[in-house]
Amino acid sequence: MTQAPPPTRQNIQWRFEAWAYDFAQFLARLFPIDAVSDFGAWLFRNLGPLTGPHRTARTNLRIVFPDATPAELAALLRAQWEETGRWIAEFPTLDRIIADPARVEVVGAERLSEIAAGQPVVFISGHFSSFEIMSAVIVHSGVTSQITYRAMNNPYVDERFRESRWRYGVRLFAPKGLAGARTLLQALGRGESVALMNDQKFNGGVAAPLFGVMAHTAPGPSSFALRFGIPIQPMSVQRIHKARFRVIVHEPFLLEDTGDSEADIETGVRRINAFIEERVLARPTEWFWVHKRWPKETYKRAA
Repeated sequence: MTQAPPPTRQNIQWRFEAWAYDFAQFLARLFPIDAVSDFGAWLFRNLGPLTGPHRTARTNLRIVFPDATPAELAALLRAQWEETGRWIAEFPTLDRIIADPARVEVVGAERLSEIAAGQPVVFISGHFSSFEIMSAVIVHSGVTSQITYRAMNNPYVDERFRESRWRYGVRLFAPKGLAGARTLLQALGRGESVALMNDQKFNGGVAAPLFGVMAHTAPGPSSFALRFGIPIQPMSVQRIHKARFRVIVHEPFLLEDTGDSEADIETGVRRINAFIEERVLARPTEWFWVHKRWPKETYKRAA
């Protein structure tokens, strides 16, 4: 069945957005990488507080740091906008960042070599710093892995994002949703690894505590690991200075199959949430705070 073309007005808007992205990408690739990163930090430090997501970020920070003073909260808000701006500005240049060995340090690279040698895993992580770099490190290490992603609403911009990822080596995409889940299952059945981000709201997911507040969390990583009897492999990325990063391959863990599938999956979800908590508390300014991670009521009460 052929998909109907979008309404003319919507299509025009999408194309203008794609052209704007093309222009921004053109400019970003004209200048030194660190200068682009600094510009993104400056721009979002000034514009971010004027946007709707600023309120979301403030609410999220209050959940995680309930005892923070107004001054501490303001400093965290400012720093997280700088980090978000750096990530967005750096995205069009990620292939150049990855190509420069001096810009990306990998801690635990030997573990990736083991996985590449035939030990498939379920990679999990969160939206930490310039999180796309983790995908590039995985594929550059020789690991065959499906990388999940959420398609952009604008199909023209989505195509450009996929092209950008192609430039730094990410070839195997699995969209989120049922079609993506089937792709992941097929990949795991072939002995390949899969990689998922597990720190965003998943309606209908497992309710598990995250910083003391129940959060609906995707059960996929735990379900896949249990079904195929393979480890969950956490990863994270840290910003060292400007556009220089450290990617960490953390200790893997294997979930116990007790025969109670529902309880085992919940155990896995709780362990993954605990990992996310640990990483956020270690480097709070580098998480993606503008996502509504907790139930809607949380943000209505804060309005």
